[in-house]
Amino acid sequence: MLKATLLSIFISISLFFSVSANDGYNLWLDYRPIQNPELKSQFKTLMDGIYFFGENPTYQAIKNELDLASDKMLNQAPVYTNERLSNSKIWMGTRDQLSQVLSLTQQGEISNLGQDGYWRGPLDFEGKTYYAIIGNKPVGVLYGVYNLLNSIQTKTFNKSIKITDSPKVKVRMLNHWDNLDRTVERGYAGFSIWDWHKLPGYVDPRYIDYARANASLGINAVSLTNVNANALILTTDFMKKAKVLADLFRPYGIKVFLTARFSAPIQIGGLKTADPLDPDVIKFWKEKTDEMYSYIPDFGGFLVKANSEGQPGPHEYGRNHAEGANMLADALAPHGGLLIWRAFVYSHEVDEDRHKQANLEFEPLDSKFKENVIIQVKNGAIDFQPREPFHPLFGAVNNTQLGMEFQITQEYLGQATQLVFLAPMWEEVLKSKTYQPNQNATVASVIETPINKNHKTLIAGVSNIGTDRNWTGHLFGQANWYAFGKLAWNPELDSKTIAEEWIKLTFGDNPDVLTKVEKIMLESHEAAVDYMTPLGLHHIMGRSHHYGPGPWVTGGRADWTSLYYHRADSLGIGFDRTSTGSNALAQYAPEITHNWSDPNEIPEKFLLWFHHLPWDFKLKNGMTLWEGIANHYDSGVKKAREMEKTWASLEGEIDPERFHHVEQLLAIQVEEAEWWRNSCLLYFQSISHLPFPNNIEQPVGDLEYYKSLSFPNAPGIRPSW
Repeated sequence: MLKATLLSIFISISLFFSVSANDGYNLWLDYRPIQNPELKSQFKTLMDGIYFFGENPTYQAIKNELDLASDKMLNQAPVYTNERLSNSKIWMGTRDQLSQVLSLTQQGEISNLGQDGYWRGPLDFEGKTYYAIIGNKPVGVLYGVYNLLNSIQTKTFNKSIKITDSPKVKVRMLNHWDNLDRTVERGYAGFSIWDWHKLPGYVDPRYIDYARANASLGINAVSLTNVNANALILTTDFMKKAKVLADLFRPYGIKVFLTARFSAPIQIGGLKTADPLDPDVIKFWKEKTDEMYSYIPDFGGFLVKANSEGQPGPHEYGRNHAEGANMLADALAPHGGLLIWRAFVYSHEVDEDRHKQANLEFEPLDSKFKENVIIQVKNGAIDFQPREPFHPLFGAVNNTQLGMEFQITQEYLGQATQLVFLAPMWEEVLKSKTYQPNQNATVASVIETPINKNHKTLIAGVSNIGTDRNWTGHLFGQANWYAFGKLAWNPELDSKTIAEEWIKLTFGDNPDVLTKVEKIMLESHEAAVDYMTPLGLHHIMGRSHHYGPGPWVTGGRADWTSLYYHRADSLGIGFDRTSTGSNALAQYAPEITHNWSDPNEIPEKFLLWFHHLPWDFKLKNGMTLWEGIANHYDSGVKKAREMEKTWASLEGEIDPERFHHVEQLLAIQVEEAEWWRNSCLLYFQSISHLPFPNNIEQPVGDLEYYKSLSFPNAPGIRPSW
């Protein structure tokens, strides 16, 4: 009897904690109860009379969100009315639906907001004032509702102020590197959320929560599968599975894209070639694309990785990237689909600095791509390093639509064991001046500007979303998903604004929490760069798994080794990309080439990216290069420890489950920062033969031990193709 009683108590306690504990599943849509009486009254008034101008699946999605938000924030259900005038407090609908109650000025203002924009604020009609949320399309209303709920949560709502907003970029996409067996390449949050084996029969409720989260940020496209593609995703069976997801996402304004393996005509079409100019290949892709649209009428299009890292492409047939992309674009064009072709191309067979290879292939093809083709370019020319100068393609082509590819998953930035807020890195890239096509051009302006009215603009982010309860493995990985969505909507935003908003939505508005967490977030990226790859060092991580330091990696393909990039020898360190070296610097505008060719003028954060310099080269602070490298590594470790200490001071102010989750990971991060510092400095000292500066904490450990470490089961390793 006693055992049974104890078991009952244990189960009750377990159920209580499983329900009440905050495990991060709700992301920034937690909808905590409103404590402010005035704000609560204002929101309650709005929820007491909601009138929709018409019916639409997106309006039903809005109702579902309002039901959830009102229940959690007010502990009551919203009231929906069929009476537009007498009982309604808030109106929702499209500009066309409200045309009779809008002035011509208001109609024109809303019309200029485009398909995804929204207008919300007070609307006077027949002597009464209503609150209205209006879009040109239902999805605009949806975005306006999420913005309203955001303002309630962050206590910025003002019923008297009109708010208008619209995205600066048309296609705001998540790229999943998910495989059909549910493994995720470079994914650190569990398995893929797409359960292909159970689809189409079983629909995981998590899919809707995923759609809600993306819609709340304005993300309107998702590529479901790995760019290292499996042709099976284009078979009829998988089309039926993808259709289920497309149908679920449609009310939330999200279009489904799939990755297309260039050799699919051979692998699933029974052809002997995938030559893009072969009539049978053209026919295969047309028929396959038509079939796709028969299942998903608003299918977004294909994302393609070709002729890079062993992936098949048009080069096998003597064709160029434009010929390969345009063939697929032609198949998509009748349906309004997009062909997104990645610019991440390089080959060990090309005897050129890897930094140069994308430009060498795509610059000669400028203006050769069809209007429904977007070239998706990584933020830097190597591969999502902790810090990279912006990709030179963004200033090198003027007649080809370029889209941005950021990496939200932290492949080279601590994976899911380190807190690294990525918005400052992305902001740095977006605000970089390209000087082309004009003197005021920035990377952001290049991305935002369509070549002509028929071109679409794009920002994509490689996701780190998986089956972990908190979606991203590390709680603060959510902040990077959030920041990506915000910057995809408006690339001009600043990191501080985004961080403040995410903190309030995630932890509430406690001033002490806000100040301390914001400090951690905004300093975290620079700290990681310091203890990983300071002063322009790059690509010195472990081979294959990319977890941890590996400046000693050599053997095999040169451009997959660390020595290829840091080129450290007894005389100095760094990759000479000036005119005396690979001359990759010449791929940038003359203003950049001129300034950065001088090691005394280039921003020191890019110094060793473009220059091979002696160990005794003098930095701007008077230190030698060797002393500067050592001090940066040491500073990064100290910053990581400070982050840990700051977080520890928040115990009791943040719920225990999330506090201890982050606390444990910050302890790991400090250990990993020390690992990076110790192993890198010991390695570089073995080459420079210089003593460590006295002012730093002396590196400890044995270099041979660090070199012997192996991680064959690290998460996210690329599978064999």
